[in-house]
Amino acid sequence: MRVASALQSDRLCTSLTGLRVAEFRDLTESFAWNWEEYANRRKSDRKRKPGGGRTGQLGTPEEKLLFALFYLKSYPTYDVLSFIVGFHRTRACQWTLMLLPILEKTLGRKLVLPDRKISSVEEFLKKFPEAKDVFGDGTERGIQRPKSQKRQNKTYSGKKKTHTGKQIVLSDANKRILVLTPTKSGRRHDKRLSDKTGIFQNLPPTVTAWLDTGFQGVKKDHPNSLIPKKKTRSHPLTGKDKQENRLISSFRVIIEHAIGGMKRYQSMQHPYKNRKPRLDDLFSLLSAGLWNYHLAYSPKT
Repeated sequence: MRVASALQSDRLCTSLTGLRVAEFRDLTESFAWNWEEYANRRKSDRKRKPGGGRTGQLGTPEEKLLFALFYLKSYPTYDVLSFIVGFHRTRACQWTLMLLPILEKTLGRKLVLPDRKISSVEEFLKKFPEAKDVFGDGTERGIQRPKSQKRQNKTYSGKKKTHTGKQIVLSDANKRILVLTPTKSGRRHDKRLSDKTGIFQNLPPTVTAWLDTGFQGVKKDHPNSLIPKKKTRSHPLTGKDKQENRLISSFRVIIEHAIGGMKRYQSMQHPYKNRKPRLDDLFSLLSAGLWNYHLAYSPKT
């Protein structure tokens, strides 16, 4: 991996990794520490010093981090990735499965990974004391068409007209992703999926939830929710209703920008093509964490 060439400019570095040069260098420090910890734990009975032996294609922490971020950003097949780096496709797979959990641990130490669920009002207030408004929406990503009919029926999304996995995303007014639910089958409705994780039942009454029409009925659990009105045959929308809907939508655009920040990474845009179970959920968690890291980064003075 040509790290020096990749870090020539912010434009090139962002295209390859989703991070600016300064952000990449800052993340490398923590990543190197976590890699060393993993390497020592992996071979605790080793007889020679770490780093001994033949130097591989990914010899430095910078190269390893660039490899992991490049995979998330471009999402190539292992054949293409192995051709770019210069080793066999099985090694490309092995390195990917090895480095992504280390990247997850690194982002966790940076305190930028979103929560997976909120268990109580007290927990929300403790973790996000400054949040006055939250913005929620569901996001879907395509998957390969399952072979079994039962699995096909479970993952088919009537909205997207294809087989998908779905998550609920909750962000604050600064576009930071606060909560990202685990990936579930695309057949589930947004409201039903949010009920399973208890997101809105555990929001403080003082926090306003800005949602779309897919969350009809949430007001029973969280009265302080603003949802656009839906027209019916017997009750068409009035001019005032339409104006209120436009106002709510203009505020809700924040969550669209937050989801768009996650989907800067092609691993979140292209259909999931890996065979490893739950790796798609790790992709979304890392993409959200990298987006939060990008928002929270401040240069050292």
